[in-house]
This record gives sequence, C-alpha cells and structure tokens, in this order.
Amino acid sequence: MGTPEFAVPSLRILVENGYRVVGVITATDKYGGRGNKQLLESAVKKYAVSQSIPVLQPEKLKNPEFLDQLRALQANLQIVVAFRMLPEVVWDMPEYGTFNLHGSLLPKYRGAAPINWAVINGDQSTGVTTFFIRHEIDTGAVLFQEVLPIGENETAGEVHDRMMELGAETVLKTVRAIEADHYELQPQNDSLATKAPKIFHDTCEINFHQPTEQVHNFIRGLSPYPAAWTTLEEKELKILRTTKDYSACEGYRPGQFVSDNKNFIKVCTQDGYVNILELQLQGRKRMNVKDFLNGFSF
Repeated sequence: MGTPEFAVPSLRILVENGYRVVGVITATDKYGGRGNKQLLESAVKKYAVSQSIPVLQPEKLKNPEFLDQLRALQANLQIVVAFRMLPEVVWDMPEYGTFNLHGSLLPKYRGAAPINWAVINGDQSTGVTTFFIRHEIDTGAVLFQEVLPIGENETAGEVHDRMMELGAETVLKTVRAIEADHYELQPQNDSLATKAPKIFHDTCEINFHQPTEQVHNFIRGLSPYPAAWTTLEEKELKILRTTKDYSACEGYRPGQFVSDNKNFIKVCTQDGYVNILELQLQGRKRMNVKDFLNGFSF
C-alpha cells in the first residue's frame, strides 16, 4: 500500500527478491499537468502495472466492495509505505498483520512530514522505522530501525532520495524476519515522542530575523517541496539552496538582499547572511544565481 516515488523501491525490492506481491493498493488517478487535462497515475501504480501486479484504487477504504476485493487477494502480510491512515478493518485483516515504513526514528517525528522537520530542526541524523500498525498513528511496536546521517547542507529532497533506498532495504529485512518468525518487538516510549505535522504554504515564509543557522536549515528542510519563500518586488521568490555566511551584516537589516548583480545574492539574517545558490521567482523556472542575475538586477 503506497502512492509516491518514495514507496516504489520498497515494492521493487520485494518483487526482485522473489516475494509474491498479490496486489497493490494506491491512490486514485487524478487530473493534472497543463490545464489539468492529463490523467496522472501514481508512481506505485506505474511500477505495479509494469510487473503485472493487480492494482486497487479505492476512494474509501471502508467501502464494502473494496474490502471484498482486498480479502479476495488473500494476502498474509500487508506493507504500508507512504499511503494514508488505514481503518482497523483493513490493517487487522491479514494473519501476520500490517507493518508500516516511517521516515524517522520513532517515536521522534510522528506525523506527515518527518524528513522535513528533521532537517528544519538541524538534526545530524534521522532514520527509518518499521512497526506494526495500531489505532493511534505512528505508535505501534517497533520491528527494525536504521540510522541515516544528514549533511549540514543537505536538503530534505536529498535525504528523501537516500532514505527511500534505505527504507526499501529495511522493508526487505522486516519481511524476512516476519517470514522466519525471528524478531523482537520494542514498544515505543511515548514520553520521547515528537511531532512532524503536515506543512502548509503559509508556514513556509522565511523569517530572516533569526540566526543564520536556523534560516539555512529552514530553507533546506523545505527544499525542493513545498519550498521556503519570501517576496521580491511583490512576487513570491522560492529559495531552494543556500550556504551560511557569518560575516557582519553592517548597514543592512534582516531580510535585506545584497548582490553584485553578477555572481552572488545573499540575504541578511540576525547574525550574518545566507548565500543563495538556487532560487525560483514566481513565473520563472528554477535556476542558479548566475543565470538568475543574467535577467534580473537589484
């Protein structure tokens, strides 16, 4: 059960290691693209179809027709990777239960955006967790965890891409352990839990009245999506990659742009600058600073 690109390696590794995936549950097709005229299929569906795996795309997971179809697959284990909340009638169906792959070291970062929040908070490492699903989201007993380091300039997108491969390996390890009945469940310590709530556009506006480190982490933690933004000449400017610069902001105030109109753009913060490396002005494509300055002057 999964939808985005993040879930594809976990499906692929099971197929390539000879496991019989009797079905894939994914999101319904949606219209998008130019003019919302193109019917878009999920990344998981595309891979499943390429492997001739049956695909179910229920709008409602409690729909009796879907539940009958799910039972008919006779799966003895269900695996969830970047899908949606399941009702008990679904996760309790197979004899070996249902486990989920989550993009953090639970109980840290329970919620929808664990990778983003780990980077925004400046964590030096994160990881993946497999756990059996229970009623409360991201609270089930832990099966396996693997640690993933985070580089000081690494974006959430880069962590995501490395994590989805580590996650796939952990899914395979978990399936093999369940198959062999060789694992120990570890209950989560709720007193150590932190949250990773869904991120919205309005909360992605950059506050430059903060330390350089905090601004830099905020920008890379939201890159490439949904992207941290500010305004420039009354247009939204997405800032996608930065480095830290602790030289003194003499004569400038936080949020003020500084540029030679050739090679660099930096923005003053509370204790220095962030140097912008990649950005995207509203109505234009993503580009590096030099290309941007070819057609823009401060």
